Amino acid sequence: MTSSISGLRALVTGATGLIGSWLVPMLLRSGCRVAALIPDWDPQSELIRSGIVTECRVFTGRLETEMDVSRAVSEWEPELVFHLGAQPLVGVGVRNPVHTFRTNIQGTWNVLEATRLLPLVRAVVVASSDKAYGATITLPYTEHMPVRAGAPYETSKACADLLTAAYAQTYGLPTAITRCGNVFGGGDLNWTRIVPGTIRSIIMGVRPVIRSDGTQVRDYVYVEDIARAYVRTAEALVASEIPSGQAFNFSNERPMSVMEIFESVCGAMDAQVVPSVLGEARTEIDRQYLDSSKARSMLGWSPAFDLERALRNTIDWYEGYFSSEDRDPARYP
Repeated sequence: MTSSISGLRALVTGATGLIGSWLVPMLLRSGCRVAALIPDWDPQSELIRSGIVTECRVFTGRLETEMDVSRAVSEWEPELVFHLGAQPLVGVGVRNPVHTFRTNIQGTWNVLEATRLLPLVRAVVVASSDKAYGATITLPYTEHMPVRAGAPYETSKACADLLTAAYAQTYGLPTAITRCGNVFGGGDLNWTRIVPGTIRSIIMGVRPVIRSDGTQVRDYVYVEDIARAYVRTAEALVASEIPSGQAFNFSNERPMSVMEIFESVCGAMDAQVVPSVLGEARTEIDRQYLDSSKARSMLGWSPAFDLERALRNTIDWYEGYFSSEDRDPARYP
């Protein structure tokens, strides 16, 4: 069946990130013409390493620089905008809050304002996070809950969500907010994250590291499911199937502790190892997970990959990546 976004021009910010590297080829397969706004040329990005970037128009610029964003929007004239670009790390937010606020808050209003001035835009999908909800006793998170962020990264995502809703309500900009938990999959080279870090350590034959105490509970959702969620959200906006300004949670609804996901990775790799548990992630929320019933009912979305299959796909990707002679896993601290 032909997608309702086939033939449309799409702009993806943060296209060289983990989700962006999966979203861009999915958009191309859907028949979109795609442009990418990226901060720099990262040869380790799967989008660039795979060569798929050559099928896109590329704009280089910073989200917090208004002229960079407006140039990409005005020159490409997108009908679809996927705003994935962000400073994505909780720890960096604590260490450098101003950079996080500029990138995530100012960057979002730059994207929204540039697209507001372009009458061609039919869908603006803004990637958010479960962190926007903040700490709460009542779980799982549902979309009717208020955003009550505390730490800098959480606050930056909550502010971006409020800006997105404001542009929908005030200017009629067709927007949607997508919230998910911890996304994993091939192409993530941030080894501080539990899934890629554990896989790399096992491949190297060294002791894996758990930064937290292992008890924190999270959603773990496969990157291909999230890329498909973004595409489906854009399709729904274009087809006027959903009201503008809505937030949607995307989860496999199988919350797990850090130690449980670690053990699942080890089991999938047939590895019996004891991790080094550092207990250092004290600034992060202890328990976070999402209810996705709204996405199921309004978008018809559900994850296509269970945890076991998703982990197997992910492990296969990293084993293939490190099997190349010029990619010694020890080169990546």
